[in-house]
Amino acid sequence: MAVNYLLSAIAALIILTVHEYAHGFVAYKLGDDTAKNMGRLSLNPIRHLDPVGALCMVLFHFGWAKPVPINPRNFKHPKRDFALTALAGPLSNLIMSFFGGCFFLLFYEGLTKMQDPPAVSYYFSLFLYIFHLSNLGIALFNLIPVPPLDGSRVLGAILPDRTYFSIMRYERIIYFVFIGWLLLGSAVSRYLLSIPAVSENPVLSVLVSILSISDLLSDAIEWLSGKILTFWELILFRRIA
Repeated sequence: MAVNYLLSAIAALIILTVHEYAHGFVAYKLGDDTAKNMGRLSLNPIRHLDPVGALCMVLFHFGWAKPVPINPRNFKHPKRDFALTALAGPLSNLIMSFFGGCFFLLFYEGLTKMQDPPAVSYYFSLFLYIFHLSNLGIALFNLIPVPPLDGSRVLGAILPDRTYFSIMRYERIIYFVFIGWLLLGSAVSRYLLSIPAVSENPVLSVLVSILSISDLLSDAIEWLSGKILTFWELILFRRIA
């Protein structure tokens, strides 16, 4: 169990660093050098680390880092470019997860053909699987349209400015409410579902299950991971055969 947490922590450092670097890199290419000037256009994990978000990555395989500073006024097309910059982080994670799944299957296939594989090979295979899942987790999590997550930045390209900025005024409050929902939602959901009047009502049971955002995300991660691994199994092992 301790090894799992250690591997998850290593994966989290890599994933969150690349995620935030992708934000800063795309912003820089679109004309905003704020992140570069503040030293955030970097692959140094310490510059991007958010302790709570990193802990969630280790425990739940989804989380967040310290947001890269962006100044939309430096963009030629502020709403569009801000949304593209926001999407860069989750997209980098989807790409890493996609190819991480490929490397996991290739390595695991080789591992199964070894008569007495060393322990380090098993742990490296486990790391690749955790890396694959965690990248999916941070991508899906950050696409939730709740500030300060990336999905809320994308929402800014869709909503009228007045509506968007009226929501963003309460960004800090929404952040803490969301953290509470993330940490306590599963426990509240399980308690309510233990009440027969709730669990036996199909409408109420579905509504109550939505309270558990961690369970919903876990189900989404598992489903998407299955699709990615099935794709690579068809591509890789049909050719090998």
